Amino acid sequence: MKHSFIYITLLFFTALSLGSCKKFLKESSPDEIRPTTTQDLYSLMIGSAYPYQTVADYYLDMLTDEIKCNGLPNATYASYLTNSVLLYTWNPAMFDRNEAGLLSDQDSWQIYYKLINGCNLIKDYVNKVTGTEKEKNAMLGQVLFLRAYYYFKLVNIYGQPYNGNGIDPTTAPGVPLILSSVVSDERKTRNTLAEVYAQIESDLLQAADLLKNNYAPDNAFRVSHYAAYALLSRLYLYRSAGDDLDKSIQYATEVINAKPLTLLKSYFSATNVFSTAGIYDVNASQEVIWVYGSNSTNIALYIPPVNFTNLTPPFSISDELSNLYDKGTGSTDQGDLRFVSYFAKYINASVRYPLRSAKIGSTQVYGDKGLRVAEMYLNRAEAAILRYKANNQAADFTQALTDLNALRLSRYDTRNVGYTPVNAPTVDSLWNFYQKERRRELCLEDGHRWFDIKRWATPITHTFIDANAQATTYTLGANSLIYALPIPYTATENNFKLAQNPR
Repeated sequence: MKHSFIYITLLFFTALSLGSCKKFLKESSPDEIRPTTTQDLYSLMIGSAYPYQTVADYYLDMLTDEIKCNGLPNATYASYLTNSVLLYTWNPAMFDRNEAGLLSDQDSWQIYYKLINGCNLIKDYVNKVTGTEKEKNAMLGQVLFLRAYYYFKLVNIYGQPYNGNGIDPTTAPGVPLILSSVVSDERKTRNTLAEVYAQIESDLLQAADLLKNNYAPDNAFRVSHYAAYALLSRLYLYRSAGDDLDKSIQYATEVINAKPLTLLKSYFSATNVFSTAGIYDVNASQEVIWVYGSNSTNIALYIPPVNFTNLTPPFSISDELSNLYDKGTGSTDQGDLRFVSYFAKYINASVRYPLRSAKIGSTQVYGDKGLRVAEMYLNRAEAAILRYKANNQAADFTQALTDLNALRLSRYDTRNVGYTPVNAPTVDSLWNFYQKERRRELCLEDGHRWFDIKRWATPITHTFIDANAQATTYTLGANSLIYALPIPYTATENNFKLAQNPR
């Protein structure tokens, strides 16, 4: 049984997300409050469909090999061990009621479906308000992109990798597709991976066309057709079926041809002081396509945001990640500037160690999630390598190596020392170079490393040191069941048809 409760849903989102924006809404009956113009609906879209400062899945970093556990230096920091232990040890009960009191970012299921409902609401209502077709199409393009983005995050958090070993995407469970804001008594089952990816693709293709022809945002906090192209490039790379590699390269190229990389050496002042702005600072970085989220340097759930002095924090950046960067030879040659720019540091025995991400400056209120041009160079390089492995075309090998060196050049300190391009004599060495370069560039950002670990079936090991300084080693094997994270109990309790992931 279905009921058209769209106006009541609209009122709910208005009260929940907009508060003072009720002045934009017109009351038509005691039970109905609805927008009447595209401007009204636009205001609602900003509050209910865009993520802005949403904290949705920072916990994904704790699952990866980019974080290490150092134990408990002081009882003051006990909460960080408590918050992280189930995640860091890949405990199947990490999101269960009896084991986990879910933190603000750990119920990604609820967070993303709430935003999806906001997108569906705008989509369903856009033709019921007055305004130009261009304005309506611009909003429709935005919410279709956003819905696709949220489904992409959901299916990659709670589903197995599309091309995982032994995975049939036509039968493997993805997530439920909810494509309308109409409230229904029906309990949704999980669509397959193939169905979810197909819906994401459809939404993005429509969004790209609508945005290209109807909307040119004046800042990186709104999505453009280049954002749709960027996410299409990522989607096709992850799926890698049929001609997907060609399409991934095509859409990455569209973005690369339109937007430049940021030269990190430009962050040096005239007196050679390096700016702490961060790669996601829209005032300093040219390559930001879309940005959202809270400033991660202020999120104190798993890693303290404070500066440590002579006190090792409970968690910090792993030695494996830190050692991937060329540190240079001194102050006049700092090598790979990503090590300088991408990490906040703590001090221990006068040595500065990487603590957490600093891809946005500490004074900025917005976040370090979204889309950047750098990813497009990496996507194009990976797709070219995979295509080379399939077809043995030398042009693909050359393209991949060229893209990786172009990205790397933009990150190096070349004020006094020229950049030496990396060479790769074999496809295996090229793949190894690519994987490390992707880690160096996309570390601690929007779940990339966790999704790559899943896609590449990369086994990793964590050593957890408890409050009594007892160390225990845990291993996440290749093709682990935990690649598809457990669905939070808040979702399974509300929907008895929602099949939990095997553990």
